Amino acid sequence: MRMKGLLGLAAIMLLAGCSTTQQLDAAGQQVRFSDTKPGTECQLLGEVTGSQSNWLSGSGGESSSMRGAANDLRNKAAAMGGNVIYGAVSPSESFWSSFAPLDSKMSGQVYKCPN
Repeated sequence: MRMKGLLGLAAIMLLAGCSTTQQLDAAGQQVRFSDTKPGTECQLLGEVTGSQSNWLSGSGGESSSMRGAANDLRNKAAAMGGNVIYGAVSPSESFWSSFAPLDSKMSGQVYKCPN
């Protein structure tokens, strides 16, 4: 009986740990990435970091986790009132990421530019 309880708890923890890709909300869809620094007509709002949990996700691979981090970044930029992300970067893998799937992260400068 005790073994069944432990197996059930382990299954719940595994399911809870499985991550799904961050979804892009309606406001985040209006935010675009730019490789060109926005002009003086744009206002710098700050820097933001988006992340996607990779703990036990196993599915989708690195491209899926980076897409999730980019979606989170765009959603957060929209929440700040921005519509352009400039200089988006993702930190390189660390020594520990080869042993455990750490969160994928992406950061960039958020600007509000006239449409």
